[in-house]
Amino acid sequence: MKRYAWVAVSCFTLGLLVAGLVLVREPAKDQAAPRDVFTVSQAAAPAAAPPLFAQTLPQEKATLDFVTIAERIGPAVVRIEADRREPARSQGFGDEWPFGDDFFRFFNRPRQQEPESGTVQVGGTGFFITADGYILTNNHLVEKDKTTRVAVTTLAGSEYQAKIVGTDPGTDLALLKIEAKGLPFAELGDSAKVKVGEWVLAIGNPLGMEHTVTAGIVSYKGRQIDTQSYQDFIQTDAAINRGNSGGPLINTRGEVVGINSNILTEGFAGNIGIGFAIPSNIAKKVVVQLKDKGRVVRGRLGVQTYRYDLTEGMVKQYKLKAKAGALISSVEPDSPAERAKLRQYDVIVRVNGEPVKNSDDLRFKIADIPPGQKVDLVVVRDGEEVKLSAVVDELEPETEKGQVASADKDIGVSVVALTPNSARRYGLRTTEGLLITEVRPGSEAARENLAAGMIIVEVNRKRVTAVRDFEDILKRTASGDEVILLVRQEADGRSQDFIATVKVR
Repeated sequence: MKRYAWVAVSCFTLGLLVAGLVLVREPAKDQAAPRDVFTVSQAAAPAAAPPLFAQTLPQEKATLDFVTIAERIGPAVVRIEADRREPARSQGFGDEWPFGDDFFRFFNRPRQQEPESGTVQVGGTGFFITADGYILTNNHLVEKDKTTRVAVTTLAGSEYQAKIVGTDPGTDLALLKIEAKGLPFAELGDSAKVKVGEWVLAIGNPLGMEHTVTAGIVSYKGRQIDTQSYQDFIQTDAAINRGNSGGPLINTRGEVVGINSNILTEGFAGNIGIGFAIPSNIAKKVVVQLKDKGRVVRGRLGVQTYRYDLTEGMVKQYKLKAKAGALISSVEPDSPAERAKLRQYDVIVRVNGEPVKNSDDLRFKIADIPPGQKVDLVVVRDGEEVKLSAVVDELEPETEKGQVASADKDIGVSVVALTPNSARRYGLRTTEGLLITEVRPGSEAARENLAAGMIIVEVNRKRVTAVRDFEDILKRTASGDEVILLVRQEADGRSQDFIATVKVR
């Protein structure tokens, strides 16, 4: 009897060991082949079969050491050199021209008039996302209307001329294409899974140092540094400098989780341990549209909202259940919002059933809705929830260059709206107004000594924060009449305001 009992125990123990070997699997020693971003985005997910038994959780990719990551992803990273036309500059800023190289430039010293337009060469980084030559990089390196040539050099030293497939200023992403096959490419991972504190690597060409690899950690997620863009940055302390623009930020599983785009500086163009990368999940959505349409189409609701998180006072004032939502400050005339009966002081708390955190969250959600599609909204109005529906229209595509203020009225300048992000990018303390990007020689503005890099703060004693504001004032001004400008000039960390009067032509 004892012998049979011993056999039974032995068989039971052996069964447990076998089961353990089946359920506890060795992590994969090698990574699966990277997935093509377009194939992944467009492929239909297969129908899941009902489980017959208790299922083990899908395995995460194995964690890789830095050497392996650099060896695997490095060949997919390329150096980008672009030739770009720059307008004639009059009394602008120095060699650190704000629209010259990339986001890491800032204003320096005044310069004398340069009457001739010229071509400048800018450099940065990109990386292959498919085996047949699609390259992801930053828009500010290859702005569509300015760039005349884009050259790509691989790690192996092969050189190609690249075609600009599409650009998106709103996310600062661009898609390039070279004619080649069988290229090494990097996989775009899931940036939603990125955790603060995890290790990441950056690969790029900073300051001319080709294929430089730096390491750091994720410092913050969801960093907003511009209320006008469609970015939701991953902040990292991995060393990023001028020339890293467009390069990959890689996790320890060898996946690209961000595209390096921007740095924060303290009066110089070097790294101080605060860099920003565009999340890969944003890039996935953008590149599909860039490939298909050459641009990104976004939805528009037509409201202006309180740009910050709601305060406790606002929660009490508007009788909200939580400190979340987007407070409408104004409704644009003849917009989807007006047609949907949205009102000033409404607080949008849900979009298509999803809660709205704040103004930026609302902007992102609406932008993702295709024009012509209905959106269901829940707003809090006078303490009561009201359900409304709107049909979004298309957001006006963003300009890639300085806008001429008016098609039929002119003072000789091109301007862009200044935002906190662009102000930080160019080392400016002023965060609102119209940044002059070009002054045409011989124009009324040139005769008044206006210059590229100056900021128009007010027109006829009215503050201007958008090109449309300036345009409306010029349209209402008769040709030959004057407009009075309050102009600000910043240099060496100081600013000075002066008044200029310019005749409208």
